[in-house]
Amino acid sequence: MQYEAASGEAAALDRLADVTDRYHLARGDELEHKVAALASHLGFSGRDLARPVASLSGGERGRLRLGVVLAQQPDVLLLDEPTNHLDLDSIGWLEEWLEDFRGAVLVVSHDRAFLDNVCRSTMELGRRSLRIYPMRYSEYVLAREDDLVRERALVERQQDLVSKTEDFIRKNGAGQNSKQAQSRRKMLDKLERIERPEDVWATAERIAFRFAPSARTGDIVLDARGLGADRGGRGLFADVDLLVRRGERIGIVGPNGAGKSTLIKILAGRGGPEDRGTVKRGTNLQEGYFDQHLGDVDPRLTAVDNVRRVRGDFTVEAARQYLARFRFWGDDPLRVVSGFSGGERSRLALAKLLLEPKNLLFLDEPTNHLDIPASEILEEALIGFEGTVLLVSHDRRFLENVTTRIVHVRDGRAEVYPGGFKDYEKASRGLSQPSSRPPQKAAPATRKESKAKSVALPEADSKQKYEEQRNAARTLEKRKRRIQDLEATIATGEKDLERLRGKLREGPGEDWEKLATMAREEQALAKKVDTMLVEWARLSKETK
Repeated sequence: MQYEAASGEAAALDRLADVTDRYHLARGDELEHKVAALASHLGFSGRDLARPVASLSGGERGRLRLGVVLAQQPDVLLLDEPTNHLDLDSIGWLEEWLEDFRGAVLVVSHDRAFLDNVCRSTMELGRRSLRIYPMRYSEYVLAREDDLVRERALVERQQDLVSKTEDFIRKNGAGQNSKQAQSRRKMLDKLERIERPEDVWATAERIAFRFAPSARTGDIVLDARGLGADRGGRGLFADVDLLVRRGERIGIVGPNGAGKSTLIKILAGRGGPEDRGTVKRGTNLQEGYFDQHLGDVDPRLTAVDNVRRVRGDFTVEAARQYLARFRFWGDDPLRVVSGFSGGERSRLALAKLLLEPKNLLFLDEPTNHLDIPASEILEEALIGFEGTVLLVSHDRRFLENVTTRIVHVRDGRAEVYPGGFKDYEKASRGLSQPSSRPPQKAAPATRKESKAKSVALPEADSKQKYEEQRNAARTLEKRKRRIQDLEATIATGEKDLERLRGKLREGPGEDWEKLATMAREEQALAKKVDTMLVEWARLSKETK
């Protein structure tokens, strides 16, 4: 349109003027600034914004989709694994953004730290159950265990009574006690059976990351000197020195594109000919490498064939038994890998990695497609691993639990921090730039300026402002009263719950109809209290 207007024709100039006016009325400039800021927080540079979408990687497209959703500023946000392709800085920024978001948020995520920082309510979805806990993920983990213990005990007590009652009926079906036997049969027929509680993590936890015994390495595992790498005409890092000792678990962190994967490849001996520096390797090394792109898994083969490529001595049945340890059951091991989900491919890649003894592991984003139980089991295996580990990850809880030292790659440099991830966070907190700046306060106006502004303010605007302030004060007062009512009702409900649960623990003798009624009452009351707690948390935040 600007090109057409350059001709000087009146009609073209009028069209350009009309479009320009509409652009400014729609606050196009402001929108452009918001989009640029949003893109920057999600790891896109100014040059990236001009790139065609077709040129973006899978991870970049995931971040772009997230940015498009956030830019729309909806009332309800549905986020499916939003942190999967974000670096630590972007995850921190997203947490702050969601904290300030005024709408509702429903998140599916395997990032435990993200769930703790963002979600005040946790929902557990099973095949036949939905549990709602008005608490953060870490608190939910403990609460659900208490619930399962209590519910299993109820089922066992009912089954014990049913067994004893059926035994009585069999022995007294005829004779003097036949009427009692018939009465008890009617009671059993009317009895509402309590179902065994569904443990959604039970199946997920049936996975075994166990490292085969391996040779002991020398004390010095790797001695890297002067490492450097450039990609696309840009320097990633230079002059990196790193001495790796036996038993260390070193985490490599940094923004997307900083060179973390490149650094771990150079350390693993998989760098390119253009990379700089030397890496001296210790003695008796048995190395394993996990690629975040799962390049070691052949998508054309079945899971069984992938395993047998590493262990040719395995029969098909032996390979299936081995894969069962990684939750590949039934016909899953015979499926072609190209049809696997990301999580299934990750588990297969880890299964292949553990087929042979290793004492030095290079892991590039090992938890990216793993669910929470699999990540936790991998953590336990790595903590007990007697060899040496170097890993790249954006999973803060995983880094906290596993690492003993951190290498931070950023802005062409790689800095080594002693201690684990928590120590690194404390040390780097004062050095890193905040992910978002708080709005700056305007300088206080002089008395002359204040007077001029008050004189210039129209009377209608003054009345409108007064009405808005009065309505806001009324709304705030209503919220405070509702909070007080909720606190009183929640306190009463919690006392009633404690009383009901005490009776359920005692058991009702042989009156199992009464037990079933009490169990239903307890579940209904627990849901009611949970709903009120969620409302109380929301109102408390809004009145701050």
